[in-house]
Amino acid sequence: MRKTEHTTLERIHEVAREEFLQHGFIQASLRRIVRNAGVTTGAFYGYYNSKEALFEALVGEHYQYFMDCFRKAQEDFARLPRERQPEELGSISGACMTEMLRYAYRHLDAFKLLLVCSEGTRFSGMVDEMVEIETKSTHDYQEVLNGLGRPSPRIDPRLEHILITGMFNAFFELIIHEMPLCRAEQYLAKMRMFYTAGWMKIMGQ
Repeated sequence: MRKTEHTTLERIHEVAREEFLQHGFIQASLRRIVRNAGVTTGAFYGYYNSKEALFEALVGEHYQYFMDCFRKAQEDFARLPRERQPEELGSISGACMTEMLRYAYRHLDAFKLLLVCSEGTRFSGMVDEMVEIETKSTHDYQEVLNGLGRPSPRIDPRLEHILITGMFNAFFELIIHEMPLCRAEQYLAKMRMFYTAGWMKIMGQ
């Protein structure tokens, strides 16, 4: 890529980031982005074919890393011998959540876009996706407990959904409010203790 092209694309991204952060995806104006970036509409379409594609360019890589990290933690836990899973409950997911938090802080604008500005895009359902993955993992773990002779009572699906959604919303509040990372990590550790103890109680462990 020639230097002029690189500079133009960087300027489009910078202006678009500000526009999306200020107005959200739905209310953001592609015409305003083009004007403030100092490029023609034709020049813009040489890079992206839509506002959606531009938003994707700003957040897609970070969204994918975040979700891959989360899925891997669930898979790594599920691969543990079932006898080890109760004693390792929370350790793998805890390390993953800490890494996800640190990654989000390294790319704070992208995650502000994902968490508060993405309505109208495929990214707006990120919390719901994580809830779905966590719910399945919870059910799988209950089966492990049953197989170990430590039966776990059925959890009301509505309560389960509320609790898991609340857990992720609490996690994302750390990012949205941009508290110092060291404080956010302290809060995350306490939140993990709180939710792990709560789930163990609900599961009769």
